[in-house]
Amino acid sequence: MSTPASPPLPATTAHDAVPHPANWGGVLAMSLCVFALIASEFMPVSLLSPIAATLGVSEGWVGYGIAISGAFAVVTSLLTARVAGRMDRKALLLLLTVLMCVSGVVVATAANYAMYMLGRALIGVVIGAFWSMSAAVAIRLVPTDKVPKALALFNGGNALATVVAAPLGSYLGGIIGWRGAFFCIVPVAVVALGWQWIALPSMRPAPQATARPGALRLLTRPLPALGMLAAGLFFMGQFTLFTYVRPFLEGTTGVALPALSSILLAIGVAGLVGTLLVGRLLKGSPYPVLILFPIVMAVIALGLTVFGHSLPVTAVLLAAWGLVATAAPVGWWSWLAATLPRDAEAGGGLMVAVVQLCIALGSTVGGLLYDGAGYRATFGVSALLLLLASAAALAVARVGRRG
Repeated sequence: MSTPASPPLPATTAHDAVPHPANWGGVLAMSLCVFALIASEFMPVSLLSPIAATLGVSEGWVGYGIAISGAFAVVTSLLTARVAGRMDRKALLLLLTVLMCVSGVVVATAANYAMYMLGRALIGVVIGAFWSMSAAVAIRLVPTDKVPKALALFNGGNALATVVAAPLGSYLGGIIGWRGAFFCIVPVAVVALGWQWIALPSMRPAPQATARPGALRLLTRPLPALGMLAAGLFFMGQFTLFTYVRPFLEGTTGVALPALSSILLAIGVAGLVGTLLVGRLLKGSPYPVLILFPIVMAVIALGLTVFGHSLPVTAVLLAAWGLVATAAPVGWWSWLAATLPRDAEAGGGLMVAVVQLCIALGSTVGGLLYDGAGYRATFGVSALLLLLASAAALAVARVGRRG
């Protein structure tokens, strides 16, 4: 089914797009794609143990599957605009959705560790390209004054996947195996593909678009560079711990599958609540959130090293972790919009690269520590990184006030 073409973006900036009717069907199709994408990205978190047993490697090595997806997302996010060139953005989004389906099939049918990592690399390509285009696509689908609502719907798919991916993956893994859990994402991605095909308009690039400064050039300015450092430390600290929650719960806390699924669900629900509430804290300045939330998470990480053998205390601590850890990134995106209003697209691409790079680094560091020194070392380093993130955010606040 053909769809009408939206007007191409002028050569100046995406925010100057010609007004056009809102295409909420396209926005919802993108939201479903976000749900499948985030579920694909973080499904291994709840399935490390069974995947490791099947493929004959350690849980740390399986955790590197998140690291490799992050690494490929970093490279892709920085290269998407240049490589895509004159390609219609609708066609590119459809191609990425097909690639997401292929990734799910490759992981689910992986006969060995190399095949598993190939599937994870493919999902990394999709993550980097999709998120680097997300804001520009929202601008093409709805009028300027409706863009925040469209982006909120995109993030709704993100939040929903965060809530259900880990506990559902754990639950399905216990019933139909980890391969079946990954296969379940493929039909969702296929539906998203069909919906996008029908609902998205053609989104051709401008005939003579003016080249925009590269994202990496923002790092030559003190405030963006310091902000990216602080954000990177935060995400690295978060995923040094979070990637290895399941083996910690099974090996240290001693939880069985039903309790494991319940705890993961509690983390997700708390995260959704935190995301809904954090907007009130961001009405004035994002800095209190950026400074205080990593401190809270560091305290929780250290608390887990002390009370990890107690199921009730561990469950409460991890729910609190979900509450603040899912909400904190909203603060960083709010900071980005306020700090780089004229370079929001370049800043967004850079933020995606930084986040994915640091997720990869955090997962890698956590895996090395977990395999070599145990969970206390892993969680202790996570706490240290989060405290450094808080200190860096304080420095960002000081530089921002002077500027």
